[in-house]
Amino acid sequence: MRCGTAFGGHMKRKIKNNVSWVGYIDWELKTFHGDDFSIMHGSSQNAYLIEEEKTVLIDTVWAPHRFEFVENLKKEIPLDKIDFVIANHGEIDHSGALTALLAEIPDVPLYCTANAVKSLEGQYGKRGWNFKVVKTGDSVDIGNGKKLIFIEMPMMHWPDSMATYMTGDNILFSNDAFGQHFAVEELFNDKADQCLLYKEAMKYYANILNPFSMMVGKKLPEIAAMNLPIDMIAPSHGVIWRENPLQIVNKYAEWCAAYKEDQVTVIYDTMWDGTAAIAHEIAREINRQSPDTVVKVLNIAKTDKNEIMTEVFKSKAIAVGSPTAENNILSTVAGWLTFLKALRFKNKKAAAFGCYGWSGEGVGILKNLLKDAGFTVIDEEVKSLWNPDDDDFRKVPALISSLLK
Repeated sequence: MRCGTAFGGHMKRKIKNNVSWVGYIDWELKTFHGDDFSIMHGSSQNAYLIEEEKTVLIDTVWAPHRFEFVENLKKEIPLDKIDFVIANHGEIDHSGALTALLAEIPDVPLYCTANAVKSLEGQYGKRGWNFKVVKTGDSVDIGNGKKLIFIEMPMMHWPDSMATYMTGDNILFSNDAFGQHFAVEELFNDKADQCLLYKEAMKYYANILNPFSMMVGKKLPEIAAMNLPIDMIAPSHGVIWRENPLQIVNKYAEWCAAYKEDQVTVIYDTMWDGTAAIAHEIAREINRQSPDTVVKVLNIAKTDKNEIMTEVFKSKAIAVGSPTAENNILSTVAGWLTFLKALRFKNKKAAAFGCYGWSGEGVGILKNLLKDAGFTVIDEEVKSLWNPDDDDFRKVPALISSLLK
């Protein structure tokens, strides 16, 4: 089992009235989604326990922590006191303890979307769980004048995703939406390092949710139209938003609308430093022509790919470079471009550059792949035979002028 902080180590942690956090803070976690998402500052799997007239568990934790989670939950309440469980999303980081939990209380109702039934049974097999399928607007009474209202959130970020809203306390349990892979022992957004919080929130959006920005853009107004007062947003990763919780909703509204800043990112890999020399000259020329534009230069082979994609998300344009290798581009660049296409960035420009020794296909391949990834690719290029010389560098100003238009 990974080392971390489970709620049972120091009692469940109240977040508001009769609502407690019962999750797992994983300080040592380094990667997620296999090894496809880098974790720089830990993460958490947030589960929540509501104890009104009805006792409700919202989500669980990742499978490696399932037995610890169940044992800790037993220390807080008899498991047979749980009236029902809500699975906002079937992905294993939220549903991973269901197998251990429902082995002990097999008949407890499990509220989720129709797609969540498919994903849960697909992952864990048909175990005869007592599914209660819900859709947007359905609700369940939990006593003391309060109820839970369900809101389908398809593709934020799986087809089965939903959020659960608790009346009275005005808490939106948003699952993956509005979260971050970020460990904060104090749990709340006002206790977190604000720079790191927004860096990790943007990284999470850029690398996980950006492909579904169109759905995000449609869902936010739908939630607003429900006229639900929101005093707290409790996602399934990272901080709980209690201070000005709508600040992250407002950020999502910005981020889903083809977000970009006054930034250009130069991204490359190099074989014998010729392509690197062009990359650095491109960066210098951007600064000459547009001194207020932020410029980042990132080597794909030496920089975490998720960090690169966060910079692409912020950029209005990128320049991508690779030498020609075996009549193609370097495999590092090719793999990165496959990921770039998957993230579906919109309304961004791109340029291509690189060195070659004899065949020279690399720059043309880069252009085609960038177009395929949805970028507006400029005609200007820097394509250098062997190492770049003054003639090659003289092509850079025109490339930058076109890229910045």
